[in-house]
Amino acid sequence: MPADSWTAGDLVIQRIDETELPPQTGPWLLPDATPDLVSGEPSLRPGFADDRGTLRLTTHSFAITTGGLRVLVDTGIGNGKTRANPAWHDLDTPYLSRLAAAGHSPEDIDLVVLTHLHTDHVGWNTRPDGADWIPTFPNARYVTSRAEWDHWAAADMDEPRKAMFRDSVHPIRDAGLLDLADVPPQGVEVAPGVRLLPTPGHTPGHVAVSLGDGAALITGDCVHHPVQLRRPDITSCVDIDPRQAVETRRRLLASLAGTGTLLLGSHFPAPTGGLVERDGETFRLVPAAG
Repeated sequence: MPADSWTAGDLVIQRIDETELPPQTGPWLLPDATPDLVSGEPSLRPGFADDRGTLRLTTHSFAITTGGLRVLVDTGIGNGKTRANPAWHDLDTPYLSRLAAAGHSPEDIDLVVLTHLHTDHVGWNTRPDGADWIPTFPNARYVTSRAEWDHWAAADMDEPRKAMFRDSVHPIRDAGLLDLADVPPQGVEVAPGVRLLPTPGHTPGHVAVSLGDGAALITGDCVHHPVQLRRPDITSCVDIDPRQAVETRRRLLASLAGTGTLLLGSHFPAPTGGLVERDGETFRLVPAAG
């Protein structure tokens, strides 16, 4: 099926689907988003939750065409990788076929932006070549924030995370394709119309991606699900600094409310994009179809 797409100024943004995450993902990832709480938010149905209050979450990339460049934001879980999470282990999805159906071959991609270095955002960085893992996008520069890289370089990682770095991050570094961006408070432009904005909390160097001079914004994991617009205080079980994550989310949503900026969620199922509006002391997402 053709990828959902949006236009933002002169940019074309396409969602490249990888997989729908299993129903148990929501209670694990966002434990305070209880079925009763979710069921009490009718704006989440039918796209973002079912009638029983079960959250729907997906993994996907965003492909952006801007100024003759082709940019990919985040690369999902990847195929054939050994993972501790059963939902991510040894996937076999038609991700590259979907990318091709959207008009992009791996060789076409000029820039890969990694919002952070978690397993479900870096997997298609690489593909198997015999016993080795090689860059999937051989002509691209891969960029993430220097603060993100420095955090993990100094961390005492467990073996599953070390394995993820070995198969999905270190090969792009070893190929000389990885760039580290210093991201000041006002953000930094890494391609025409593509700006990294610091959104720490989920990880110390996490970035959101602003597109087209503020026409659209890709959340990464500073917002996992639209329920966090209704309740910005709901944190993820894998937030490294939950308090900072809440502060970042509130500040970001307040800055977007009423502006007409298209919010694109990195784990939001279809319709995936919407406008942020204030609703009393909190926010709501007004879906915007592709």
